[in-house]
Amino acid sequence: MATFDQTRTGANDRIFGVNLGSAINSVVGRLAAWNDARVTRDALRKLSDRELDDIGLNRGDIEDIR
Repeated sequence: MATFDQTRTGANDRIFGVNLGSAINSVVGRLAAWNDARVTRDALRKLSDRELDDIGLNRGDIEDIR
């Protein structure tokens, strides 16, 4: 019966001195944050001026959300 050793030291994860796993996690995290902000801005645009005022915002504040 054959077995495979899948223990990883992490040395193979580096490309040009950059930890590939961390780089991918960083990119995915940034994409998720960008999408969250986009969804939030879209939802705020659908609110009336009165509803925006109730939460302390005005239309000019929406695009500043990052």
